Amino acid sequence: MKNLKLQLVLVMSLLVTTVSFAQNKKVGGAEMYPNKNIVENAVNSKDHTTLVAAVKAAELVETLSSEGPFTVFAPTNAAFGNLPEGTVETLLKPENKKQLQTVLTYHVVAGKFSAKDVIAAIEKGDGKAELKTVSGGTLTAMLDGKKVKIKDSKGNVGTVTIADVNQSNGVIHVVDTVLLP
Repeated sequence: MKNLKLQLVLVMSLLVTTVSFAQNKKVGGAEMYPNKNIVENAVNSKDHTTLVAAVKAAELVETLSSEGPFTVFAPTNAAFGNLPEGTVETLLKPENKKQLQTVLTYHVVAGKFSAKDVIAAIEKGDGKAELKTVSGGTLTAMLDGKKVKIKDSKGNVGTVTIADVNQSNGVIHVVDTVLLP
């Protein structure tokens, strides 16, 4: 009987471990762990090296490592690459730190909003949901078929390409566009 209990405990442990690994998403080739914070996970994504460099230059590492919770619409390197030539380099200059902070915090909403939460808000808002950003601006979420689209104040529209990357202090939704206040 004791041996059976031990076997049962081992099987349950294996199942819990398997389920835990199955729930982790990969972003930029790196495993994202829900027990790590936004910064701890983002630094491992090959698709977010520009975003991580910008967060460091804007001195937002401590903020995005804090308890939160935050919902981050995280643009990829390709999204930054689609900005006009020289934009990223200009924003990364120390004298432009305030502007960089505004751009980055425009991608952050206070609270944890899963894709299900965002879609529910869109449906409740008759096709659109306004999301107040940490920078004080507004993003507009909408659906295009089953895809969540995010529109910025300039009219640029990005698509959530990977949703619900859970973090210890919130959630990341990967987007294909840099959103501008």
